[in-house]
Amino acid sequence: MKKKVAIIMGGYSSEYKISLKSGNVVFEYLNKDKFDAYRIHILKEKWVYVDTNNNEFPVNKNDFSININNTIITFDCVFNAIHGSPGEDGLMQAYFELLKLPQTSCNYYQSAITFNKRDLLSVLEPYGIKSATSYYLNLGDEINEDEIIHKVKLPCFVKANKAGSSFGITKVHKKEDLASAIKKAYEEDDEIIIESFLNGTEVSVGVITYQGETKVLPITEIVSENDFFDYEAKYKGKSQEITPARLNKKQKENVIKVAKKAYEILKMKGYSRSEFIFIGDEPYMLEMNTTPGLTTESILPQQAEKAGISLSQLFESSILEALK
Repeated sequence: MKKKVAIIMGGYSSEYKISLKSGNVVFEYLNKDKFDAYRIHILKEKWVYVDTNNNEFPVNKNDFSININNTIITFDCVFNAIHGSPGEDGLMQAYFELLKLPQTSCNYYQSAITFNKRDLLSVLEPYGIKSATSYYLNLGDEINEDEIIHKVKLPCFVKANKAGSSFGITKVHKKEDLASAIKKAYEEDDEIIIESFLNGTEVSVGVITYQGETKVLPITEIVSENDFFDYEAKYKGKSQEITPARLNKKQKENVIKVAKKAYEILKMKGYSRSEFIFIGDEPYMLEMNTTPGLTTESILPQQAEKAGISLSQLFESSILEALK
């Protein structure tokens, strides 16, 4: 008997349009002989099932069921394709855990901690995982520009602490641009992380649970045409994504070891995609994404393809792992 899978997409953040694309790719490529897939839009104003004719049916939040022409549909599993809140910060994971409904991403604690860049890097630091020098600000804090620049130097990156897809991020070259960068970051989040600039090769490393094993996918090198890997570079073709990355043997060994170590330290499951910059042969972690982009152009699916894993196989494995 086919399993009923709810593919949740959308979300409450600036990333909702990208998430809708990811969710529709999952819907398209999921094996229809094994699964009945339902597209569920999780939006601020509504939770609805959207059928192939774009008719909408409300979701009952009490048990995450839907009513289609007086037939109640419940689900065997949820496929999480939401980037940002509430799918990547632990809220949906906690909700589904309360309902005892299996879902494909990591658990709520892991989601919350990886979504918070500051907390993630702080938790991993005692295990020897390196990151840039950083300075933290919360909304309402006094802003001492001289103190910030003394600690992180220029150029530096000003980032929203809990945001993805490079929303709310600015590379600051001059002191006079710092205030506007901070203002921009606060538009996305009430917490900010300001990091020193690391001048080296940037890579993205996918680590997944696949057929019961922790698997590090082929590494992708990021070469942005812009000043850094910003929204335009990620989604509008202003970058090269080279898989496998052009790394020497030592760099490759080090980043595979560190990416897998971080995944296992955090007791992750499902998909993850971590970003690193090399200083010499040493990888410095920038962040970890636990619901990375899943469009055909996205990095994780590209890496899976290089590993000989089709989108259909990638998505099916994630559901089977959740159902365990």
